[in-house]
Amino acid sequence: MGATKTDQFATRINHIAKLAKAVGHPARVAIIEHLLKVDQCICGDIVSELPLAQPTVSQHLKELKNAGLIKGNVEGNSICYCLDHEAFEALDEYFSKVVSAKNSDTCC
Repeated sequence: MGATKTDQFATRINHIAKLAKAVGHPARVAIIEHLLKVDQCICGDIVSELPLAQPTVSQHLKELKNAGLIKGNVEGNSICYCLDHEAFEALDEYFSKVVSAKNSDTCC
């Protein structure tokens, strides 16, 4: 596999790219939607909400956690997950800039 060039970009750009990549899979979006719906930290109920096997859900949770979009705390034998709102604020700020940018009439 070739070398990446991420070190040639600003930290902020790499952070946004990491967050965007993490939400680039439908299963991860479904996990985020579920966490939004329950509006609290949940332990173990995520697998029953998705049409995926437990190891697959665990891998998607790991990706979301590694990106910083969710937090996971160990409670007894399980891990409880909740959204990390600071990460979503960074995405909101970035995409708000994109949405609010005015295109000129000369844009293709």
